[in-house]
Amino acid sequence: MMLSRTAAQLYWMSRYLERAENLVRMLDVTHSLSLLPQTRGAATELAAPLSVTGTLEAYTRRHDRLSAEQLFRFMGLDLDNPASVLSCIRQARENAHAVRGQITAEMWEAINASWLEARELAKRGMADPSSFFDWVKERSHLFRGATYGTLQRNDAYCFIRLGTFIERADNTARLLDVKSQLIAPAVDTLAPVDAPSESAPDFYAWNALLRSLSAFEAYHAAYRDSLNGRRVTELLILRPDVPRSLRACCQEIRAVLPQIEARDGADDAGRLVKRRAGAMALRLEHGCVDEILEMGLHTWLTRFLEVSAQLGDDIQQAYFEAQ
Repeated sequence: MMLSRTAAQLYWMSRYLERAENLVRMLDVTHSLSLLPQTRGAATELAAPLSVTGTLEAYTRRHDRLSAEQLFRFMGLDLDNPASVLSCIRQARENAHAVRGQITAEMWEAINASWLEARELAKRGMADPSSFFDWVKERSHLFRGATYGTLQRNDAYCFIRLGTFIERADNTARLLDVKSQLIAPAVDTLAPVDAPSESAPDFYAWNALLRSLSAFEAYHAAYRDSLNGRRVTELLILRPDVPRSLRACCQEIRAVLPQIEARDGADDAGRLVKRRAGAMALRLEHGCVDEILEMGLHTWLTRFLEVSAQLGDDIQQAYFEAQ
């Protein structure tokens, strides 16, 4: 059985790197929507990443107004902001360094080079936000590919996978929640799928959301019709064949947990983790978009995030806390 501290560092290494990628996906949506003609409050759209990450107060203490340039600097490259992309990459690299003996040379080179290059980017500044967002996603994909292609299928691999999908599910839910509230409220109605097309700003907003989650092609392959909030909700929550959907993430979590043995004396905690993960996966497997929308998308996602947070606490107790 792997030491609790080592397991935790592997788990958080993958969570921080996944968090950096998901944060730039959120910022990418914000950037795309900020370029559209503003029919709603531009300040609300810009404040969304700050609200999701709980950094609105920290931002307002340092800046007297909300601007796109300051937001992307603060959330992208500011090491004084612990929730920034650069801070996440630094945390991932520090955890990787602590478990250097548990990961492969290719994995270490990928994450260390990412940190070194990110520091240089911070010095030069973010000239083009879109290029920076693409760079972060590429570096995350490189590390994930190195992990999948070179790491032995052992406990280290399982904890890395577990951290990745816990973080991904959390971020997909938060991104869908925040963005759906900024788009027309039609998504929270039970309008039929063949209802009239949504407004042009809403169309581009849903488009940006799907692209940020690498689900634009999947949407058109699955539905072959114009963008519709109801369909987007179904795709990002209930589709098992979309890698960043909540259902796909929960299926991966449920699958990886039986491969990890709970610490000595923590068998009950390990069983609780598996039961909770199994219940989350089953709820999504048998879920229906009508039920989600009838409850209200925001309410449903809030409850999902609460259960997901509890699962994270259970994982901490079962695998990482010293006896």
